[in-house]
Amino acid sequence: MTEERAPSKKLGANYFRLFGASVISNLGDGIGTIAYPWLASAVTRNPLLISLVVVVQRLPWLLFSLPAGVITDRVDRFTLMVRANVFRAVLTLGVAVAVFTQRDSLPSADEILELGDDLESNLFLYLVVLAATFLLGMGEVLYDNASQTSIPLIVEEENLERANGRLWSSEMVANTFVGPPLGALLLAVAFALPFVIDATSFFVSAGLIVLIARNRPKKAVAAVEGRRWQDEMREGFSWLRSHELLFPLAIILGVLNMLGVVPWTIMVLFGQEVLDTSPTEFAIMSTGGAFGGIIGGWSASWISKKVGPGPSLWITIGTGIVAIAGMGLATSWTIVWVLSVFFTWSAMLWNVITVSLRQAIIPDELLGRVNSVYRFFAWGAMPIGAVLTGLIVTLGEGPFSREMALRLPFFVSAVGHVLLLAVASRILTTERIEAARAAAKE
Repeated sequence: MTEERAPSKKLGANYFRLFGASVISNLGDGIGTIAYPWLASAVTRNPLLISLVVVVQRLPWLLFSLPAGVITDRVDRFTLMVRANVFRAVLTLGVAVAVFTQRDSLPSADEILELGDDLESNLFLYLVVLAATFLLGMGEVLYDNASQTSIPLIVEEENLERANGRLWSSEMVANTFVGPPLGALLLAVAFALPFVIDATSFFVSAGLIVLIARNRPKKAVAAVEGRRWQDEMREGFSWLRSHELLFPLAIILGVLNMLGVVPWTIMVLFGQEVLDTSPTEFAIMSTGGAFGGIIGGWSASWISKKVGPGPSLWITIGTGIVAIAGMGLATSWTIVWVLSVFFTWSAMLWNVITVSLRQAIIPDELLGRVNSVYRFFAWGAMPIGAVLTGLIVTLGEGPFSREMALRLPFFVSAVGHVLLLAVASRILTTERIEAARAAAKE
């Protein structure tokens, strides 16, 4: 009779290589969260055009996530991550070159606020921003899907929530705490500099993932000879559609993300015109999410065990109601900072619970495809929210002042969260979640 070995609590060397790669690339992304919106606001002040940048950035999740799932299940996931990051690095360097060549036509960060609506549009750079954000979004879809589906290959199931929580909280620190202030500092030196550093982060991240490839676990890639990619994609969709918990969870997350992106789409104009933030203040305001992310990443597993995964997900939506409504009423960027802590904490709680659930119950040979279909619904709705934001502000400027029009998206989003909570609380219960886990092990 052999003694059954207890699962290891160690996350392993490959996990920490992936950890380092993700944190470094997220540092670059954090720089980009300041650089791209500020560049967009430097070339146009039109709310619809600003919101279009966010639409284009999220559009790949609607157009490309399903084929990306097929690609993820056909090839080695770590190799795919390397190629996606090299692609993003080269593309970001191209943006840096474009910004550098147009540097004489760009106002300084402080001049943007002084010029306001008198700012002269730069069509060339606006098109560069649109093209770059779309293509970067394509790379993000591939990288994120491969990264998320690779964790179960290097971490035991019992450690998934801990591994995801640690990873995402650290990514949040890099993305929203360190990156934005650094981006603001780099903007003050030169408009092109943040994009150079962002590109460098992608190159370094790719190098770390190459180290994983040397010791990567053996993965049985599904046999695809003679199979059309449409049939493989349909197989992933059918699996998710037939699942009694994951399919409604994907729809609920899609609505939640659509509502969540509404206020954030207009945040750069809200910060500049309503809260009167400088680039540094706007960057500091963005760091509130880092504190929430740290707390959420490290506490999510504990909260889920104490109150149950179902109520934990309700807490996420309820916190969004209070935080987003409060931001809409805010008169100071410091208030937005505090509310961002709570909002991002709740978002991290949701992510740790639901992603770990998917990683545990979706068969590995289908994980890339099912995960991509799930994210098609979950992230594909975000461009709709961004378009809605531009329409709300544009139509709101008729009967209301410019300031009130910029506050309206927050109130619309908060009301939507209230309605969503009423529906989700009856579907997302601890009993249904635990039943799904149990069924996956049979």
